[in-house]
Amino acid sequence: MKKIYCLLFLVTFVACQKKNKHQEINKLFQDDITLLIEKVAKLKYSVQEDSTEAQIQRQFLEAHQSYKKVEMISEYYSPTVSKSINGPAIPEFEENDKVTVAPEGFQVVEELVFPKYNKTSKKELIQELGVLSANLTRLEKVSSSNELTDAHVFDAMRLEVYRIITLGITGFDSPVVLNSLPEALVSLETIEKYYQVYTEKNSVSNAKQVLAVLEKGKKYLHTNTNFNAFDRAYFIREIANPLSKGLFKTQSELGISLMKEQRGLKVTSQTLFDKDAFDAEAFSGFPDYETTPEKIALGKKLFNDPILSGNNTRSCASCHHADKAFTDGLERAVSLDGKSMIHRNTPTLNNIAFQRVFFDDSRVSYLEDQAVAVIKNENEMHGSLEKSALAIQKKADYVKEFKKAFPKGEINEFAIKNALASYIRSLSHYDSKFDGYMQNKTTFTADEKAGFNLFAGKAKCATCHFIPLTNGTVPPNFDRSESEILGVPNKNKKLDGDLGKFVITGAAIHKYSFKTPTIRNIELTAPYMHNGVYKTLEEVIDFYNEGGGLGLGFSLDNQTLPEDKLNLSDKEKKQLIAFMRTLTDSKYVENVPIRK
Repeated sequence: MKKIYCLLFLVTFVACQKKNKHQEINKLFQDDITLLIEKVAKLKYSVQEDSTEAQIQRQFLEAHQSYKKVEMISEYYSPTVSKSINGPAIPEFEENDKVTVAPEGFQVVEELVFPKYNKTSKKELIQELGVLSANLTRLEKVSSSNELTDAHVFDAMRLEVYRIITLGITGFDSPVVLNSLPEALVSLETIEKYYQVYTEKNSVSNAKQVLAVLEKGKKYLHTNTNFNAFDRAYFIREIANPLSKGLFKTQSELGISLMKEQRGLKVTSQTLFDKDAFDAEAFSGFPDYETTPEKIALGKKLFNDPILSGNNTRSCASCHHADKAFTDGLERAVSLDGKSMIHRNTPTLNNIAFQRVFFDDSRVSYLEDQAVAVIKNENEMHGSLEKSALAIQKKADYVKEFKKAFPKGEINEFAIKNALASYIRSLSHYDSKFDGYMQNKTTFTADEKAGFNLFAGKAKCATCHFIPLTNGTVPPNFDRSESEILGVPNKNKKLDGDLGKFVITGAAIHKYSFKTPTIRNIELTAPYMHNGVYKTLEEVIDFYNEGGGLGLGFSLDNQTLPEDKLNLSDKEKKQLIAFMRTLTDSKYVENVPIRK
């Protein structure tokens, strides 16, 4: 009997130990929130007391680094509050309420404090710090009711690694002072602190390796503090990727289950760059939309068949050529009547499934709706899915294929658009040299590596074209896609008159706003920009290097692209292009134009 009691005690003790891990994490998190509130209060007091610029700036950096201690759990459980605390310093339009909301939080404060603090902005700064303090108090309150689980904690740790890669070391949330590397160090320290809670008393086979990687990462960030010179390629391949793999292995060994969710980035992915890490199905929206081999085959046939156009002369493939990464090589496609041009440049269809909105003006949210909009557009195909369905019903081969693809074999508008979208989703798989490099399967040349480090660093490309999708779908949750105002010129070197997203929302902040597209296979998709104004990548880089439309002298008070010059050398421009050419999928390498 004594043995049974001892065994029961041991089982209960082990269960309590395991149960208490996430509670210990929550205690650490709450303590860090308290510290963060104190840091912001100290900063606010210094501003009120007219402390020196150096002291105010130092205290801001300390406060923002303190936020990095709470970011992992805050972003996971309270994303809305976290956005108010550390979101981009640009206004946002609430489409449901039709109102424009002013930005708030650390990034707004950063712009008031750096690069120079002017006391004329003291009143505004105190007000913003008051808002920030209120949001931190709000975070403290909502976090008190968090019900952490071990599965959630490990999920949050891996997402934080991805956040460091995509938003941290790229400078996304430290755009002015570029303090991203010390902040990434704090993020790693926090991961280490949480990880040790789970491994210090447990026998985990890879714990020493994970802790060694964390130590290696901390040392690297501590000794390599120059933002522009930082070797991001090395950091990702040798530190971040092994770390996320190690966390995954530890979670498995501890018997902690993965989250039971379908996400854009699969919960089973061990790194951000795993083969097929992204799930096109998770972006599609509804179970009825599920892609199958039968739907793909049917969709491909419909894609290439002019039966969907009003006059049976144009198919989807007429403007989306497979050998050009499903673009057409034209500035803008010719309208159906052959007399004018389509409003905008033909986008690639490769990898567009990894987005939350479609068209340059973001007017639809699903690929099915995009297909319908193109078919019905009088300048593009001027078709009718109802009429097309009637025509298709008369073709025996189609009747047979629809029966294979859909349980009831119905030939209707939904089936047509779902088959088309299924085919387009099937075009979303990464297989480029860049992917091979990040998977340790291939190597980069010196210029390619330097180009990636520029892309994710000095050139600031990755702050809009997020790694690894290189589009505007925001990591690490990949649940929304962004638009930007760049100030693109027309052929007459004036601000292009296309108002973009403004036509859809009517919000002033959306004038000249266009969805950030993928730059995968970019060397095959010229000409560039929504109006096809630039014929070469060199021209595109020059545009960004000058600071976009504002750099060109346009009057554009809502430009989201920083107007400061990038100051890229000719060598750096060539290196940037060398990297972008590694984004070409292997199946297209033969189609690449001869490089001069």
